[in-house]
Amino acid sequence: MLKRNEEFIGLVEKVNFPDRGIVIIDDTPIEVKGTLEGQKIKARVSKKRRGNRKCKGRLIEVIEKAPNEIEPFCQYFGPNKCGGCAIQNLSYEDQLAKKEKQVRDLFAKANITDCKWEPIKSSPELYGYRNKMEFSFGDEVKDGPLALGLHRKGGMYDIVTVDGCHIADEDFSKILRYVLDYCTEAGLNFYHKMKREGYLRYLLIRKSKASGEILVNLVTTSQLDYDWNELARGLQELDLSGHVSGFIHTKSDTLSDAVKPEEEELIYGKDFITEEVLGLKFKISPYSFFQTNSKGAEVLYNTVLEMAGDINEKTVFDLYSGTGTIAQIMASKAKKVYGIEIVEEAVEAAKENAKLNKLDNCYFIAGDVLKKVDELDEKPDLIVIDPPREGIHPKAINKIIDFGAPEMVYVSCQPVSLVRDLQVMMEAGYRVKKVQCVDMFVHTNHVECVVLIERE
Repeated sequence: MLKRNEEFIGLVEKVNFPDRGIVIIDDTPIEVKGTLEGQKIKARVSKKRRGNRKCKGRLIEVIEKAPNEIEPFCQYFGPNKCGGCAIQNLSYEDQLAKKEKQVRDLFAKANITDCKWEPIKSSPELYGYRNKMEFSFGDEVKDGPLALGLHRKGGMYDIVTVDGCHIADEDFSKILRYVLDYCTEAGLNFYHKMKREGYLRYLLIRKSKASGEILVNLVTTSQLDYDWNELARGLQELDLSGHVSGFIHTKSDTLSDAVKPEEEELIYGKDFITEEVLGLKFKISPYSFFQTNSKGAEVLYNTVLEMAGDINEKTVFDLYSGTGTIAQIMASKAKKVYGIEIVEEAVEAAKENAKLNKLDNCYFIAGDVLKKVDELDEKPDLIVIDPPREGIHPKAINKIIDFGAPEMVYVSCQPVSLVRDLQVMMEAGYRVKKVQCVDMFVHTNHVECVVLIERE
């Protein structure tokens, strides 16, 4: 029997969603994150559960590559580097096959088998597809020079400067490098979470694929007063394929990693960009939720429309509607659409976008789905659900079921919570009719799922 901290060598026999490889040692399954099926690895036992032979290990090194493994394309890939594109060492065809198989396995394990599976849909773009990036200020090593980029794989504090990221728009790398050089030359320090001291926190960049507009948002603490006009002017003069249409300085002293704007100053231009999806325009503010793959979003939303079928005379509820993207796409076909979203800023943006698109048959309600569904008098012909990663709140799911809608379309970026919610719906008399995966996150382990559910 293996002991804690004991090293072992073994073959990864299968990988559970998203990257949890299973190695069998002395008939004991050991779960090792960040591995591929077919790899021979060295790892160390990191956790043993009491009363359960299953344990976890931490990867030390890959001794032999998997048979289908290819050379990664990115200089930041590998141990102690960026943890972003975890499966770029697979061909794109193998990436798609891996994702669909893992989702199918989750459904089979939950005994959701009597449904039609459509082939996974690929992303229209494999590189430079991300329209949004959030970079962190820090250092690559303790007390090292200022860095700006993404967290080191498996690390909480170390930052890897990624001014050559292949999944982000090329303009993002130019902006990142310019901002890092400027802040370094200015002698500005980063916010140290443990000490709760410092100034620079995050650099958020968004770009519209349709218009080329770029919105730059620099997040700092309030521990220093600094004039950012010079940086804003310099960004406007960069040689970019797009153009910087707005520069915002946000102050945030929150202790959490999530960016919570406490004070915003528009240094230059406007505080939004306009993106276009399936012929509709959407104003996107710094913190609006919008799919990070614009071209992929068109594939995803077309899939939702296909699942929904003929909705010309139907009333649709869009729950967890965000900035109303799905609701407005449905409204262009449906009789009437109601969207519910807890973030008030997102609801106001949804209303503004509906006016922009001249849609007068969609209505947006600010509030918790758990409470607001009780206030709707109309009965839906179709419910579209696109919840956060954790899925539908356990109390809300029963209220959604009680509407008795003939059909529902569930959109999920987290297959584990999706399967859990589907089991509850099946127990209440619904059945899963059709499933289709859509790859929105190329070179990563993540995947979107669209599921058609009907009342029996």
